[in-house]
Amino acid sequence: MFVSIVMPIRNEEGYVAAALQSLVDQNFPASAIEIIVVDGRSSDRTRDIVQEFARKYPSVRLLDNPAGIVPTAMNIGIRAARGDVIIRADGHNIYQQDYAANCVKYLEQTGADNVGGPILTVAADGTFGARLVAAILSSPFGVGNSKFRTSREEGFVDTVPFGAFRRELFDRVGLYNEKLVRNQDVELNGRIREAGGKIYLAPVLMTRYHPVKTFPGLLKHAFNTSKWNVFTLCENGRSLRLRHLTPAFFVVLVGLLIVAFFLSPIGWMFLSLLMGAYLLVGFFFSIRLRPENKLDVAAVQPFASFCFHVVYGAGILYGLIYLFRKPSLAPIRPGLPVQEKMK
Repeated sequence: MFVSIVMPIRNEEGYVAAALQSLVDQNFPASAIEIIVVDGRSSDRTRDIVQEFARKYPSVRLLDNPAGIVPTAMNIGIRAARGDVIIRADGHNIYQQDYAANCVKYLEQTGADNVGGPILTVAADGTFGARLVAAILSSPFGVGNSKFRTSREEGFVDTVPFGAFRRELFDRVGLYNEKLVRNQDVELNGRIREAGGKIYLAPVLMTRYHPVKTFPGLLKHAFNTSKWNVFTLCENGRSLRLRHLTPAFFVVLVGLLIVAFFLSPIGWMFLSLLMGAYLLVGFFFSIRLRPENKLDVAAVQPFASFCFHVVYGAGILYGLIYLFRKPSLAPIRPGLPVQEKMK
């Protein structure tokens, strides 16, 4: 069986070398694997780093993505791939040596249409902000019942990050939706479920993921991602789960209680009860994860989670404008203008 690993990237010079090295070090037969890196017109050293790998390793290929966005990159890679199995890789992840072999193994053993593993969120560095970001994204209080972030339990789930697919799946459900700069993996998994397919989470496929380094960076990412939720629902009404929309209801509730706070003592009481219960649950989870987090992170995490949830919810509400117009297809990370040709 031939395996094609497709990695969409744009301005990843700080991470792509480690990610690529972990892929070229796979223990899968070298004659039966290829690594297709699809670059979205990076303006840093990303492209040079990939070209160095391509010169050293024949299995690595570099393709150009004029649109600069992930779903287009994936479709370019899938169309160019020779594999019976397509593995979606990420420039921020580090992969175990048996990752490709286990993807093939679990596709065959489970009969699933998409298999993937949980994410071990690792702080980008040792700073307080980076550790706080990792703590929020690893906690059920921060990300809800997103099992690939918080669970190590094996079984069928509603979605996995990235994933490994039989090539024929794309003939049945279609390629990635190029209207979605974000949420394209979630939307694809929604179509898989709608077609009667199954998605499997296998802890042996765990990858190490480095998120943004700062808390303001996390808030910016949360807002920019969540504002796509409404448009994603318009594209595929069954692609998202309740956890994707809950922060919007929370923001509306808090807003109404703040208004009531100025109108009635009852409003003050309900607002106090809500925030008290919220922080109490937040401290429960931060203390429970105390062995992984230092005291400074555990003490701040509930308050930071509140900011994260409010910003995420505000993004969803902002995204209501996409009921009336289409969102911009600008790439997530800055780089060379996508309309210009690479020199």
